[in-house]
Amino acid sequence: MSTAEGASGRTYRRRPQHGRLFWTVADCWNVVRRGLTHYRRQPVSILWQLGFPILSVLLYGYVFGKAIQVPGGGDYKAFLMPGMFVMTVAMGFVSTATIFVNDSKKGVIDRFRSMPMAPSAVVAGRGATDLVVSCAELGIMMATAYGMGWRPEFGSGPLFGLGLGFVKAVVLLLSLRFALIWVGVWLGLLLPGPEQVGGLFAIVFPLTMISSIYVSPQQMPHWLGQAALWNPLSSTAGATRALFGAPTGQGTSWPEQHALLLAGAWPAALTLVFLPLAVRRFRRLSR
Repeated sequence: MSTAEGASGRTYRRRPQHGRLFWTVADCWNVVRRGLTHYRRQPVSILWQLGFPILSVLLYGYVFGKAIQVPGGGDYKAFLMPGMFVMTVAMGFVSTATIFVNDSKKGVIDRFRSMPMAPSAVVAGRGATDLVVSCAELGIMMATAYGMGWRPEFGSGPLFGLGLGFVKAVVLLLSLRFALIWVGVWLGLLLPGPEQVGGLFAIVFPLTMISSIYVSPQQMPHWLGQAALWNPLSSTAGATRALFGAPTGQGTSWPEQHALLLAGAWPAALTLVFLPLAVRRFRRLSR
């Protein structure tokens, strides 16, 4: 019999047929399966997460669609939709934090840590679950946008007939979501209770507003526009607009001209910072 260290630091015996890597992947899959089962039994959770973005699409698209002009010309709905996809993946970190806080409050995290499972499986499993859910959320959002008249440049390519630009745009959106998952995990392990989770909206709301999600930074006051230009959400929004073939409303500033580069660099930087913080915080939980 071989031994394995549980998430709480205890040592357990395991069958020797498989190595450490196998058990780490198996433990991670069990956490993913638990998370997906939760969504399957309570689909209203996903609908609740999508409620605000879908409502925002309808309000901004139909109420302000004729009033807001896109710099350089173009239809505002076509400009808005990629930004709304960015807002959807950005707001997902609040859901991640909420789940971790609730699991901690109910003792689920302590239960995981007392079991013979890899210490990284809880954090990695949550990240994989949220990434799968994000794919479903983006699919629903794109279907909603398509019903409103949004028509991206699908092109033609080897992946289900989709062009490389469309695939790159989806990859950039999921890369941002992947990076923000670790922000949500870290905050979820840091917050003392569910009551504090609502305060995260005080962070995400200005973060989405002071960006190019809704309007171009050129239409903001200069000082506010400069902050919006360097917002990671603006880089992903600008890059995906170009890849989807939508009006970009971009100016001549360096962040706007290099939106694709920044859209890849920002998620990588956020992951490098917050993934180790999340893992370290999980390992430092009181026993």
